[in-house]
Amino acid sequence: MPVTTEAIADAMYAMVKEYQGKKKFKAGDLTKAMKQQFGEADADKAACKAAIRSLIDSGRCVYTYFGGSFIEIPHEEGAASGG
Repeated sequence: MPVTTEAIADAMYAMVKEYQGKKKFKAGDLTKAMKQQFGEADADKAACKAAIRSLIDSGRCVYTYFGGSFIEIPHEEGAASGG
């Protein structure tokens, strides 16, 4: 049974959230990780690209730029986090 784009997106989100503040992921890093997790056939480049687009479009993740493009969970504003 093929893996859905939503399943790939959820796995990517979980990975980004787990390492938030410790590691920044490029789109290629996430694609490689998903290929390892789901297999090359199910998590091909097009499926991973669609999953990343879904994360960005939904606002669950954002692109940041620090000498390269990275995918991160949106940062809360200073006042919103209480400090």
